[in-house]
Amino acid sequence: MAGIIRKIFPFNAEQTVNLLSEFGPLVTLFVVNAVFGVTAGIWAMTAATVVAMIAMVMVIGRLPMFALIAGGITIVFSGIALYTDDPMWVQLKVTLFNAVFAIFLAIGMMMGRNFFKYTFGKTFHYSAEGWRKFTISFIILFLVLAAANEAVRLGFPCTQTAEGICQETHNLLGWQTDGLNLWAMFKIAVVMPVTGIYAFVMTRNLQKYAIPAEQANATA
Repeated sequence: MAGIIRKIFPFNAEQTVNLLSEFGPLVTLFVVNAVFGVTAGIWAMTAATVVAMIAMVMVIGRLPMFALIAGGITIVFSGIALYTDDPMWVQLKVTLFNAVFAIFLAIGMMMGRNFFKYTFGKTFHYSAEGWRKFTISFIILFLVLAAANEAVRLGFPCTQTAEGICQETHNLLGWQTDGLNLWAMFKIAVVMPVTGIYAFVMTRNLQKYAIPAEQANATA
């Protein structure tokens, strides 16, 4: 039975918590915004982010650096959105995060410090050329995601009213919704699966650059 479950859901506890921390706040925002409006949705997303971070500490005993940065930025930008009554800040956070992270990776490469090698070097063992191609591919991905996020944000705006709802409604294949919900659905149904598939394909393609762990440790 355990083997069958493992094939259906091939993630350990840490990976499961990481997935939930990504999906949970966005799903919460989507549902609560649809029922109670923008302000309630942002409050709910912020609370879900805090709960996800606490769950990570309880399950794996620590808060990974990437999760700490992402969660902290989410809380800060959600606070700005609530203070200004403008949900644009929640959406803009994604654009800025992707763009800044791409620049951060590029600067690290130019300085001879590969962030992915430092972060995942104990799990994956690639040659220097493999890590270089891996990082370049994700620099491109993050820049594309930043551009796509801006296209959706600007193409389907959400101007909050005094009642805490979006003024504009948009028709997507017969589905009437507001810009914030459409953006959240885009993140859940498009960005996350595409990113996961992209990472899987890149990892498979980089197997030709795999080296023994002893060699990787010797060149670290």
